[in-house]
Amino acid sequence: MRKFIKVFAVFSLLTTFGFAQEFRGLDKSPLDRVYLPDHFAHDIKFAPERNLPEFPVLKIDYSRPQKNGRQVFGGMVKYNEIWRLGANEATEIKVYKDVKIDGKLLKKGTYSMYAIPTEEHWTIIFNTALDHWGHYSYDKNNDVLRVDAHVLKNQQPVEEFSIQFDDLQEGVGVMYIAWDMDRVELPISY
Repeated sequence: MRKFIKVFAVFSLLTTFGFAQEFRGLDKSPLDRVYLPDHFAHDIKFAPERNLPEFPVLKIDYSRPQKNGRQVFGGMVKYNEIWRLGANEATEIKVYKDVKIDGKLLKKGTYSMYAIPTEEHWTIIFNTALDHWGHYSYDKNNDVLRVDAHVLKNQQPVEEFSIQFDDLQEGVGVMYIAWDMDRVELPISY
């Protein structure tokens, strides 16, 4: 009986410590998801009058770093260097059907997105390597498309890095990428 009590006590202690798992805190840069058509996930269920297709055209998962009073471009994000286009994991885009971005073909598939920002323009890069932290494993040999976009200035600073879409008309949209005072726009046709 004593042996049973000792074994039970040890087992109880081990399982108590085993279930006392500590979870790390929230990321400082929360994850977000955007769709083309805009609001696809919500509207497919709650706005049937939009007559949406079964699948979206594009879906982007990205982290949203905050400006927090810091200098963004030319500071945290270096000019003329590869950037993960957000924070944490590299931004990923899922293309549900072939599209043209600024007139250049991007085939159906899933890609990482990167950027090389300068003061006047950004080069947006679509790359086949997935599930990378940041840009540290970036390999130019995996690029499938590069698109240049002129930098436009926002009227007000954008505190959180943001990507969004606008549906202009059937089969045509725009991807907006903005942070602080800088914004680029990529025309998309499908």
